[in-house]
Amino acid sequence: MKKLLTIATALLPLLSFGQDELVKKLEKNSSDSSKSKFKFTPVIDLERTSVKSQGSSGTCWSYATNSFLESEMIRMGKTPVELAQIYSARRVYTEKADAYIRMHGAIAWGDGGSCHDVINMFAKYGAVPQSVYSGLNYGFNKNKFGEMQAVLVAMLDAWVKNPNGRLSPNWKNAFEAVMDSYLGKVPERFMYNGKSYTPQSFGEEVVGINPENYVELSSFNDKPYYKKTILMVPDNWSLDQVYNVKMNDLTNIIDNALSKGYTVSWATDVSEKTFSWKNGVAYIAEKDYDDMSDTEKKEIFNGPKPEPIITAAMRQQAFDNYSTTDDHGMHIVGTATDQNGREYYVVKNSWGTTNDYKGYLHVTKTYVQYKTTALLLHKKGIPTDIRYKLGLD
Repeated sequence: MKKLLTIATALLPLLSFGQDELVKKLEKNSSDSSKSKFKFTPVIDLERTSVKSQGSSGTCWSYATNSFLESEMIRMGKTPVELAQIYSARRVYTEKADAYIRMHGAIAWGDGGSCHDVINMFAKYGAVPQSVYSGLNYGFNKNKFGEMQAVLVAMLDAWVKNPNGRLSPNWKNAFEAVMDSYLGKVPERFMYNGKSYTPQSFGEEVVGINPENYVELSSFNDKPYYKKTILMVPDNWSLDQVYNVKMNDLTNIIDNALSKGYTVSWATDVSEKTFSWKNGVAYIAEKDYDDMSDTEKKEIFNGPKPEPIITAAMRQQAFDNYSTTDDHGMHIVGTATDQNGREYYVVKNSWGTTNDYKGYLHVTKTYVQYKTTALLLHKKGIPTDIRYKLGLD
């Protein structure tokens, strides 16, 4: 889940761009006739709220995980509320700015974040409904964060350079004032359904989740399994740890969670040529794209294709050599099978509803095993034997 800065960042990884720029890039990985060549049959179809658009902002992590929390409300028997995605992001920017200053600029800056950021901000700052805090306070009707982020990072870098010889305590006030001007002031108290709430009381009483119940996992074969390790991606600015599980555990955990009614917040790489937003399909090809003939390249979405067997070593190599990067966050809400019986995860995205499946994608288990950077879910969605190995109750 990467940063949105300015055109000058064009050499950064793929998700340095916001949604609009990324969609333009991924539209090249598409076929006009794909939908007629895939026949998907739903198997598990869990309840969720409607598809949203993150606009020109790198806030996919916040959209995905707030969507996940909305599904958690449904699972718990509550009436779901669209949660303010930019409220979570705004709180992250405040915390990240403090870390940036303390680390003398030696952490990544931008829109990007991680699934755990939403849970961490919920625990500390609560939540507000989208109707109370849209984050649109600067003349646009959708997120467009390039100017704001360019201003913020310029200010932060000036403070890091410390031209006064000693950092002023007023830098935080100046930083918050700029965010207020772009995103709007954060409400200390607001009315919702005829009752007054603070963000903390709204989180406790209306959303009603316990942040301690949510865990994040990944899979690295160079770290001990079933222990915690730091998720070594640039957008993990807080240096949070994840539980390290075996590669096959990733899909076993998702399968178990979905079968029990738990959805999953998913961070992944979307740079593969066989990931197509327009066509709503992602899989891993048997042959490297560069080794394909022109005809084969044109046919990559012309119906289901064979996939290779992915190993933990292959997965680790892709992470190590930057073939897998922490590009994007989405929300896994179900499963489906194609006409050949292959299983796919049904994934809710935050790029609007303009693709072949009205904002959803079908992603193979092979793709998930190979390209996942992190999963976040309720710990009760994890199989009992894996929970035991992780020391989770």
